[in-house]
Amino acid sequence: MPAPPETMPWPERLIRKFLMSRPGIWYGRYILPYLDLPLLYLSRGRYSMSPGQPILLLFTTGARSGRRRATPMVYLADGDRLIVIASNGGRDRHPGWYYNLRAHPLVTAFVAGRAGRYQARLVEGDERAALWRMALEYYEGFALYEQRTARRIPIFVLEPLR
Repeated sequence: MPAPPETMPWPERLIRKFLMSRPGIWYGRYILPYLDLPLLYLSRGRYSMSPGQPILLLFTTGARSGRRRATPMVYLADGDRLIVIASNGGRDRHPGWYYNLRAHPLVTAFVAGRAGRYQARLVEGDERAALWRMALEYYEGFALYEQRTARRIPIFVLEPLR
């Protein structure tokens, strides 16, 4: 798991603070993914425009279109499982990839230079509560996103296929 916020270098803490602001959320939603997408694709998930952050490139199948979709996103590692959080910056709608995972849970992820196949699973109950606590320890912005929306923010576990 990445370093907790209090042990991060000051530039990373400054970037996190910016990303929790309204302009930072806008930047993270509308600009950063378009910068990250080609970089993550070419490097197979090794390099990102968000240095120091755990970013993966998730390939899903479109829920309605059936087309392959690529989405860069923050993840948390839990052993060999990957945890992704459908916060959508605190918006009242789920991100598009949420619907893709619900309709087609078999995905590919580029992480740190490796491609892997995963089975996505929406978590609930005690497991969700534990993973939500883990997410809040990593990035306090998730609490802010939770306050901004009436929806319950979904959490998915991506389990590697053997």
